[in-house]
Amino acid sequence: MSTFKRLWGSLHAAGECLHAMAQAQGRFELELSREILYRRWKLLVLVLFPVLLGLGMEAAVAAGLPDHLGGHKAYMPSHATTQMFFGSILVGLMAGLITGVIGAGGGYVLTPALMSIGVKGIMAVGTDQFHLFAKAIMGTVLHRKMGNVNVWIAVWFVLGSVTGASLGGMVNRSIYQKSPALSDAFISAVYVFMLGILGFYALADWIRMSRGAAKGKPSTEATTRFAKWLQSLPLKPRVRFDEHIVPGGRSIAVYPIIICGFIVGFVAAIMGVGGGFLTFPMMVYGLGVSTFTTVGTDILQIIFTTGYSSIVQYAIYGYVFYTVAMGMLLGSLVGVQMGALVTKMVKGVTIRAFYALTILAGFVNRLCALPGKLNEVGWISMSKSAAAAINVGGTIVFFALVGIFSLWILGVFVKGAGKIREAERAALAGQAGAGR
Repeated sequence: MSTFKRLWGSLHAAGECLHAMAQAQGRFELELSREILYRRWKLLVLVLFPVLLGLGMEAAVAAGLPDHLGGHKAYMPSHATTQMFFGSILVGLMAGLITGVIGAGGGYVLTPALMSIGVKGIMAVGTDQFHLFAKAIMGTVLHRKMGNVNVWIAVWFVLGSVTGASLGGMVNRSIYQKSPALSDAFISAVYVFMLGILGFYALADWIRMSRGAAKGKPSTEATTRFAKWLQSLPLKPRVRFDEHIVPGGRSIAVYPIIICGFIVGFVAAIMGVGGGFLTFPMMVYGLGVSTFTTVGTDILQIIFTTGYSSIVQYAIYGYVFYTVAMGMLLGSLVGVQMGALVTKMVKGVTIRAFYALTILAGFVNRLCALPGKLNEVGWISMSKSAAAAINVGGTIVFFALVGIFSLWILGVFVKGAGKIREAERAALAGQAGAGR
C-alpha cells in the first residue's frame, strides 16, 4: 500500500507540474493572439496571402498533378486543397477555443488531430512547430516584453535548446526512415504518456473541485530550495540576473541553464510543441529566475527553438505542410479570443470537467492508434480489421468530445456576446465618469 501511495504521489506531482506548464503556455498564447489580431493584423494578411493565392490556383493545376509525390513512402499530397485548408482552420479553432476557455495550452489537440485524419506523425510534428514559429515571430519580435530578457540567460538557454532540438529532430527522422509506422507509434506513445499523466491529474482535480475540496494554494517562492542549491554551486562561467529584485542580483552557473534548454528543445522537437510550457516552471522553480525575466526569455526561446527545429530539422526535409500550418494559425488566433470571453460566463468547475475530458480524449485517441501501428511494424500480431476498428473508435471518441466541447463554447459565446459588450461599455462609461 505504501508503494502504491508513493507511486500515486509521484504521478500526482508530475500531473500538477504538467498542468502548471500548460497554464503558462495558455497565458502566452492568449497574449500572443491579442498582439497579432489587434496590432499586427496586416502582417497576418501578408503571411496568409501566398497560401490563399495557391488555393486559388489549385483548380488550374491540380488536374495535371499526381495525387502524391515520391515513392512508397510519400507522406503528403502534391498540392493543397481547399478542404485541407478549411479543415486545418477547424482544427486550429478547436485548439484555440480550448486554450482560451481553460487558460491552458490546447496544443495537445493539434498533433493527435492531424494524425487522426491521416497525416504522418513526423509531418504533424513539423507542421505544428512551424505554425507555432509563425505565430511567435509575428506576435513577439517587437513585443514590449522582449525588454525583460536577460540576454546571457537567453543565449545559454537557446544554446541548449538548439542542441536538444537537433537531437530530437534526428531521433524523429531516423525512426521515420526506418519505418513510418514505427515513427507514428513512437510519437503516439509519447503523447499517451504525457496526456495520460496530465489527463488523470485533471480528472482528479475536477473531482476535488466539484466536492469543494480545491483550495487556493499560497504562491510559491520564486527561489525554491533546489534553486538556491543550484545557485550556490561554485561553478564558472556564471550569469547574473534579477538585479531589479535583489540588491546585487542573483547568479547561477551556465550549465543548469544549458541543461534546461536541452530538455526543452528535445521535447519540443519530439512532440511538435513550442516548449514554452516547460520553460516557465523550469526557470522559475528550477533555476530561481523571477517570472518577470522568465516571460521575456521564454518568448525569445520559443522563437529560436521552434524556428530552428521546424525549419532546420523538419522543413528542409519536406516534413512541413505550410497550407495546413497557416490554417491552424488562423483558426487558433480566433479561437483563443472567443474562448477567453466565454470564461466570464461559465463556472470554473464546468471548465475543469471539459478540460479533463478533452485531454483524456487525446489520450484515448493515441492509445487506440498504437495497436495498428505496432501491428504494421510486426511487434504485435493482430488482424488489420481489428486494429482499424480500434483506431476508428479512438478517432470517433476524440473528435466527438473535442467537437462537442468546441460547439458548446461557440454556443455560449454567441449567447453571451451581447452581455459582454454591454458590460464592457458600462465599464468604459464608468471609467470616463471617474475621469471627470
